[in-house]
Amino acid sequence: MKAIINHRGNVKVADEPLPQVKSNFVLVKSLYSTISPGTELTALKRMPENPSPLGYSAAGIAISTGEGVVGIELNQPVACYGGPYVKHAEYLLVPKHLVVPVPAHVPLMDASTVGLGAIAIHALRQANIKFGESVVIVGLGILGQIIARIAHAACARVIAFDILEKRRDALSSIRNIDICSSMEEIKSKIQEISSNSGVDTVIHCAGGKQMDLLDESFDWIRDRGKIVIVGDMYMEFTRSKMFLKEAQVLISRAGGPGRYDEAYEHDGCDYPIGYVRWTEERNLREYIRLLAEQRIEISGLITNQVALPDAWQVYEQYKHDPGSLLGAVIKY
Repeated sequence: MKAIINHRGNVKVADEPLPQVKSNFVLVKSLYSTISPGTELTALKRMPENPSPLGYSAAGIAISTGEGVVGIELNQPVACYGGPYVKHAEYLLVPKHLVVPVPAHVPLMDASTVGLGAIAIHALRQANIKFGESVVIVGLGILGQIIARIAHAACARVIAFDILEKRRDALSSIRNIDICSSMEEIKSKIQEISSNSGVDTVIHCAGGKQMDLLDESFDWIRDRGKIVIVGDMYMEFTRSKMFLKEAQVLISRAGGPGRYDEAYEHDGCDYPIGYVRWTEERNLREYIRLLAEQRIEISGLITNQVALPDAWQVYEQYKHDPGSLLGAVIKY
């Protein structure tokens, strides 16, 4: 089978053996996989000597299931998440807790964003935003766009910010989201919706060295508010600003509890729901439910679709002209 690899910082197509199904795993024939620009461009910058896979979010058809797999039928549409099992490849061998059914009426291209959806949901759970609370979302790449849509669907008051006009425009069709292009606009909106007391949470989906932006966030939140870091952001800030608000600064790690736990992912040992309400699998299922019930609409975020041999072009576009595209999928 064909798969995309990162070889010394270059995107290449490689031949790999077809995986064989085993207990607690599902063999999936890929139809779409979504490129995650933040994670994958960071991986390319590391320039590993040994070839490594790219990608972590896909959708396709379940063509074989191993012993211990329940709830997944043969030839059923599915969505799956989580490297190294999920990657940009024609076939995927995925642990049962990282693959979920997709209703027939949900486009599989949309469902291939399930990994980004789980990450967005977990970020909002880390923020613990309740009905009627307010959130500023900084950075409107595809992940920030999804977070804004889910927060809005959950009836939070959303202020969204990006310096790129095309990204702001992509959110403009949703009513009652305040979209800002400058820090001054953000301050004005916060004063308007909070009577100058500050928002409950700021979620950062931007990356890089952003100390000024992070410091500014402490001025935006209310007393004992939260700042949640989702992007690959250097966590440098002024301690006195954090102290003044007794703020919480939180990291949101991937798609939820279970991620990177070999017993949960590889071995298939679930966490009891009474102790861990929202595992990564349960977050995956909730994201697909949001799509199925049309609580959110994300097809407009997928602006580029390429075949596997041409995928390198999208990575180059993300590197050199990131404002020209939002979401990109590989079609198999």
